[in-house]
Amino acid sequence: MNDTAEAVVSDDAALMHDPFIVELVKQLRAQDTHGTWEGKSDRTLLDPYVLSAEQRRAMPIMGDPDPETLWRLDLFHNAVGLCIERTTKCMVTPMMKMSHEGFGRAVLTTGRLIVVNRYLRDVHRFGYPSLAKLAEAGNKLVSEGVGLIEQYPEVAHYG
Repeated sequence: MNDTAEAVVSDDAALMHDPFIVELVKQLRAQDTHGTWEGKSDRTLLDPYVLSAEQRRAMPIMGDPDPETLWRLDLFHNAVGLCIERTTKCMVTPMMKMSHEGFGRAVLTTGRLIVVNRYLRDVHRFGYPSLAKLAEAGNKLVSEGVGLIEQYPEVAHYG
């Protein structure tokens, strides 16, 4: 194994302990009601979230998202919400509205506060170039959500 490959494996191993990645893996494992994925590594379960440049180029520019992609997107936002919950102790509810063409919106709320508001497009191409970028995107949303709850606690704890 060359130095570059060893560095990538080392980075991936470290990322497997990232709080967002850990929560996303928990969400994936919770969906395995028949034990089909018991023998699969956590990294293998996360593979569909990582799209190389070649994979992305092979996808059409316009396309309808398949149910599996929508499911992965939903689990991604569930993991974000649960990470925010663990930090703030505020119950977060994810909601997603998507057109059949792959355009829509994901919103995470707590109390009367919108903690995450994402416009989504080209959902059929949902994925990140690396595990590090996946963790970065998830952690960024978590940080933004936690920041809003800390900024507006009276609205977040309402109701």
